[in-house]
Formats: sequence, structure tokens, C-alpha cells
Amino acid sequence: MYSFTICLLILVVGYFVYGRYVERVFGPEAKRPTPALTKADGVDYIPLPTWKIFMIQFLNIAGLGPIFGAIMGAKFGTASYLWIVLGSVLAGATHDYFSGMLSIRHGGESLPEIIGRYLGMTTKQVMRGFTVILMVLVGAVFVAGPAGLLAKLTPDALDTSFWIVVVFLYYILATLLPVDKIIGKIYPIFAIALLFMAVGILVMLYVNHPVLPELWDGLQNTHPNAANLPVFPIMFVSIACGAISGFHATQSPMMARCMKSEKYGRPVFYGAMITEGIVALIWAAAATYFYHENGMAENNASVIVDAITKSWLGSVGGILAILGVIAAPITSGDTAFRSARLIVADFMGMEQKSIRRRLYICVPMFLAAIGLLLYSLRDAAGFDMIWRYFAWSNQTLSVFTLWAITVYLVQTGKNYWITLIPALFMTCVCSTYLCIAPEGFGLTQIVSYYIGLFCVLIAVVWFAVWKSKTPQSPGDLVSR
Repeated sequence: MYSFTICLLILVVGYFVYGRYVERVFGPEAKRPTPALTKADGVDYIPLPTWKIFMIQFLNIAGLGPIFGAIMGAKFGTASYLWIVLGSVLAGATHDYFSGMLSIRHGGESLPEIIGRYLGMTTKQVMRGFTVILMVLVGAVFVAGPAGLLAKLTPDALDTSFWIVVVFLYYILATLLPVDKIIGKIYPIFAIALLFMAVGILVMLYVNHPVLPELWDGLQNTHPNAANLPVFPIMFVSIACGAISGFHATQSPMMARCMKSEKYGRPVFYGAMITEGIVALIWAAAATYFYHENGMAENNASVIVDAITKSWLGSVGGILAILGVIAAPITSGDTAFRSARLIVADFMGMEQKSIRRRLYICVPMFLAAIGLLLYSLRDAAGFDMIWRYFAWSNQTLSVFTLWAITVYLVQTGKNYWITLIPALFMTCVCSTYLCIAPEGFGLTQIVSYYIGLFCVLIAVVWFAVWKSKTPQSPGDLVSR
């Protein structure tokens, strides 16, 4: 428990210390008009209270990632603690903050437009397609999980298929209606449920005070299939949303269109990521205890969540906690579809005040998601394959976002090291994973590591050559 407590404190201190430094690097202007005020349209650009924006942002980025990802990552041992803490403070929260603030400075632009602005038109076109595909994957992945949990809590007549239809109908409404009609009203309630669950598990960790492995006991890989699943890069992709996630940068522009002042960027963007890191750390510790008591045989994260919550929080607390787990993926799924609609609307230049024009974009998108969902429901292997593609795509998107932010920092004469180092690290993670993963090239570990390092070397050389030819101007170019 000592390592867990230290890591928890580092996350909190990281928000106040490193988060404040990241904020100073960007330089928010409290009096600068935001898109919510200058482009208000009653649909997507709507000024909202800051506390509500934080709740929505937290639920947007949470999903199943900081819970299921942390549970799966806990099998690798205490190295999961370090990745959650260092990833959240130094990489994930920084990534989320800059992507949100750059969207505000550029009139609420979607992520592909921001990436293209700094990495070029070709990258922009690739990212447009890549990001929309990722959003549809998120929507498909985050239907089956909550539907299955809801089926367990309701009569047999209301089976998984019934709840899949209900969740999908909700997705359609949340994607089409103005942001303040559904999302702005129910997200705060869902956020309270998710935070209740996390706080409840945190309290019970200290009440039960289970014997947990400590960081100083070693960072050895404790995964039962350690020979085929090395800590690097598998754990760094398994724990995505609890450390760094490209999906977050697709959600930040939605809240950038609702924020009334730039001064709220740190609590909303950086703060939501740190909160998610805390949730991931809590579940990693709880899962470590579960594995210690029950062995490593259980692979279904839903079963582990159900067992821990009912055992520690009782029947009522367990139901509330499970509802929190249900709410998180549903609220990430609906905003994934909404984000996809906005991305398509941005690059097609299609206004979104008209419900008819929103339907033009949404109908083919929902049909594609239904196809993926039907494929994933054929068997467990189908769902696992979609989840792994989602996880890798998610982290790959963070790579492009980090490189775009790094270019912005270089061009504006600011400290680019705060995103360059995470960009290089995640480049290595994603390239190595693509080589080593069964759904990738399935190469040996040593060959995959060499290829990953070679990709990093190419990135370093490319960046150095580009930087030497790029004029640097002090001050914020996007404010001119």
C-alpha cells in the first residue's frame, strides 16, 4: 500500500506543480474571446458552466479504459503503477491540455484540422479518415460491454440484445441533438456515479489494507503469459486511457467549443486526465489484490469489477458502482459518434444547425458501426480483435497529436521538450507493438525492439533536420 499511496500523491501534486508549468508554457489569455462566445450556434458551440464541462470531459475520456485497461495492465505487476503515474502527469494530461487549448485558439477546430495545421495537408487527410474510423470503432466497442452489464442487472427478458438496441438508440439521439439537451444534463449524474465508485474502492483499499507488492520489490513481469506478452510494449497499449490516449484529443475540441474562458483549460483538460489517472490507479491496485487472492486465471474484466464492488461495497454500493462502469463507456461512445460528426462536418465545410445535414453524416456512420458491432458479437475472438485494433489506433493517434503539439511549441519558441520526449516514447511503443502483436506482424521480441528503436532514430533525425530549417518566433503565433 505504500507504493500505491506514493503514486496517488504524485498524481495530485503533479496537477498543481507540473500542470501549472504546462499552463505557463502555453500562456492562456483569460480575457480572450472563446469560440463558445464568438461562434455560438445553439448546437455545438454553447457556453456551459466550467464544473459541467469538467464532468463531461471526464466522462468523455474515461470509458472502459481506466477501469478495464488498468485491470488488464495490473497483471504485468507494479510497473503498471509507474506507467499510470508518469504517463498521466508527463504525457497524457499535457497531451490533453494542449490539444484542447489549441482547439480553442483555432476557433474550436477538430483534431485532424489541428494536426494538419502543424504536420501538413497530407497528414491532415490521413488523420481525417483515421480519426473517423477510430471514433466508429470506439462507438462499436462501447456498446456490447455496458449492454452485457445491464442485462445482468435486469430480468432475463431484457437480454443483451435488448440493451444493445437501447444503447444504440441513445447514441443516435445524443449525436444529433444539441450538446446541452442530453449530454449537458445527464453527464454530471453519470460522473457522480463513476466518482462514487472510485472513491468507494479507494476507501475500502485503506480499510482492508491488503498486502500489495511494492515498487521496491522489483518491476518484474508477473503476467501468466509473460514470455509472449512483454511489459514493453504490451502494457503501454493495454493501459491507454489511464495514462495517455489519442482518443482524448478528439474529445477536447467538443469542450473547447463550450468553454467561456481560456483560464479554465488546466482544470478541465489537464485536471480531467489526472482524475482519470487516479481512477486507473485505484483499479490497478484493486485488481492486484484480486489477482493476489484469486490467482491470475480470470481474464474477464467485468467479472473482476463485479466481484470487487460487491465484496467491498455491499449489494447497494455494488449496484451503484456497476452503474458507474456502465455509464462510463456509454458516455464515451456517444461523444465518439458526436466527435466523428463534427470532424466530417469540418472537412466537408457542412454547417450543423440543420438536423437534415447532421443526418447526412450520421446515417452512413451508424451503419458502419452496426456492421462492426455485428462482427464483434459473432464470438469473443471478434470482440477481442476489434478491441486490440482500437487500443493500437488509440495510441497511434496520440503520437500524431504529440508531434503536432511539438511543432507548435518549436514554431512559437516555447519549451518543446515537454511533448518531444513523450512523442518519441510513444513512437517507439506503437511501432514496436505493431511489429510484435499477433494482430500485427507477429515478429520476435528482439527484432521488434530493434525496429522500434530504428523508428525513433528516424523520428529524431527527421525532427532535427526540420527544426534546423524552421525559423522560431518568440510568442504565440496562433494569437496573431
